[in-house]
Amino acid sequence: MRNLLILGGGYGGFRIIQRLLASSTIKDVSITLIEKEPYHSLKTEFYALAAGTVADTHLRLSFPNDVRLELKFEAVSEIMLENQIVKLSNGDELSYDDLIIGLGCEDKYHNVPGAAENTLSIQSMRRARKTYHVLQSVKANGKVAIVGGGLSGVELASELRESRRDLHVQLYDRGKNILSMFPPKLYHYVTDWLLENDVEIINEANITKVEREVIYNHGNPVEVDAIIWTAGIQANQIVRQLDVDKDNMGRVRVTKHYHIPGYKNVFVVGDCAALDHAPSAQLAESQAEQIVMLLEKKWNGEEFPEMMPKIKLKGVLGSLGKKHGFGLMGEKALTGRVPRVLKSGVLWMYKHHSGY
Repeated sequence: MRNLLILGGGYGGFRIIQRLLASSTIKDVSITLIEKEPYHSLKTEFYALAAGTVADTHLRLSFPNDVRLELKFEAVSEIMLENQIVKLSNGDELSYDDLIIGLGCEDKYHNVPGAAENTLSIQSMRRARKTYHVLQSVKANGKVAIVGGGLSGVELASELRESRRDLHVQLYDRGKNILSMFPPKLYHYVTDWLLENDVEIINEANITKVEREVIYNHGNPVEVDAIIWTAGIQANQIVRQLDVDKDNMGRVRVTKHYHIPGYKNVFVVGDCAALDHAPSAQLAESQAEQIVMLLEKKWNGEEFPEMMPKIKLKGVLGSLGKKHGFGLMGEKALTGRVPRVLKSGVLWMYKHHSGY
């Protein structure tokens, strides 16, 4: 019996498990999932958990209950590719025939002194919970700084308007405008919405240092009550420590079949893989579907396809509180209530029609 080890129960790992268990062609394969938390988390909604507008129970899904799946709720401490062994934080060592690495990402602090120690995060369920507790403890009319004007920073800033209307929210971004990856129609719309809702936007910011409740922009100190970091990501530390070729985000440069060069039995999925598209839950799920296809071929003694199907992403949707949103579907820019309703619908479908 082949032994498949999956590291990480995020969007990629979760989708692989669902598809493998639903496949009629998978036989004589045992699947073991290593995941720190006893549930799958809807990471794309952690901004709402941190802001206090959603309870964490609404952002969890149970892993499948199946005799072919063994669940180990532990942290990974080391991946030994040459020995085909994964070490866990409790001291256990697990061998594998095939390995899928989907350990996700962490905040990237760009070597800013004090940023790692003195800022809050929404990169994990536990850290988002901590951020929530800190934000809800901020005094009335307090000041909160969010570093990073990408999708996460914008959604968090807007959601804080739902939770704490009294707070003075500052959004720091190093670009000339927030949401620089979106077309002008969208970032102008979002900028106007934030300004109308009393979110202060500081463009062309340069955060040079962070102290406890003090943020330095271009060397100038600004006293605040809380600082949340949403200014970039990098691959999980365990992946960054691997002695393989990686990009500047610490993501593994994989082959067209998503395995590590020289290790045809080790696949990398999601934020740990250096792919052509920007990291996203949608990308991780699409890649997971293809990895399942490759595993089925491998286990059935078939050759991998010479050309892999092109991953086609449906678009990006963002929220501005509970009633407004923005999005990009293909070449079409969407603003207002429609993209917000669409995002709510996508989330509902994922929670209620995910296979288990």
